[in-house]
Amino acid sequence: MIEQTLNGVQLGVMLFLMASGLTLVFGIMNFINLAHGSLYMAGAFTAAWIQNISGSFLLAIPAAILLTAALGVVFEVGLFRRFYARNHLDQVLVTFGIVLVANEATRMIFGPVPLRMPLPPLLAGSVEILPGLPYPTFRLVVLGVGLAVAGLLWVIVMRTRIGMWVRAGSSNRPIAAAMGVDVDRVFAALFAVGAALAGLAGLMAGPILAVQVGMGEPILILALVVTVIGGIGSIKGAFVAALMVGLVDTFGRVLLPPALGSMVIFLLMALILAFRPKGLFPVHG
Repeated sequence: MIEQTLNGVQLGVMLFLMASGLTLVFGIMNFINLAHGSLYMAGAFTAAWIQNISGSFLLAIPAAILLTAALGVVFEVGLFRRFYARNHLDQVLVTFGIVLVANEATRMIFGPVPLRMPLPPLLAGSVEILPGLPYPTFRLVVLGVGLAVAGLLWVIVMRTRIGMWVRAGSSNRPIAAAMGVDVDRVFAALFAVGAALAGLAGLMAGPILAVQVGMGEPILILALVVTVIGGIGSIKGAFVAALMVGLVDTFGRVLLPPALGSMVIFLLMALILAFRPKGLFPVHG
């Protein structure tokens, strides 16, 4: 039970890294970005490729984060900015098109065979958290990094001037611009941060899961569930919902039959939305 609880929390913080960028973009910029899972995949493939050619896991970390952040800026400035004023259906169609293009481009570049991403010796072992209960060191590192990023992100969004600019641009873009806030630059930076978080989640998932084409879609579905349960635009809601989904999904697959275990998180979402239609911690209203 202790081991599965740690697995659920570790999955939860991984989902939070994905859902935090997704919920910020959706809640603050009112933009549905289904290509967020492709940024997760890009982070994993970049980290695996850099590690395979250099032999350094430490070098792969900044490479994956910086590349996905750059991709986020390119997408936002080059394409997404033109769709902010359009309806959500148009946004879904264009970002889903990017998912298809990204999957095929990745298959052309890296091939159809999954890439291997071995752990460095320092992180490949285990830690005895209780007598007779070893737990993988890397999973504990993922847990610690996720919690640290969650705290840092909440402080930036809620307690800094940059976070104030982001929230001001979301509440009333024309007035924020009239007060001297460069809303376009702030939104591009927000997209970069969200993309970097997705890349960070991808590189941390690489040694645990297979680095393969299409790996972004399953995690994107879970991230969307987290975003809806927590309340769109809420960092606090994304964190609480991510932990709930991680624990419920882990124990559902362990304790329930496979068919029921795979759908228990959607039952959880339906139950919560029946009583809290805007999620647990809605930002607006």
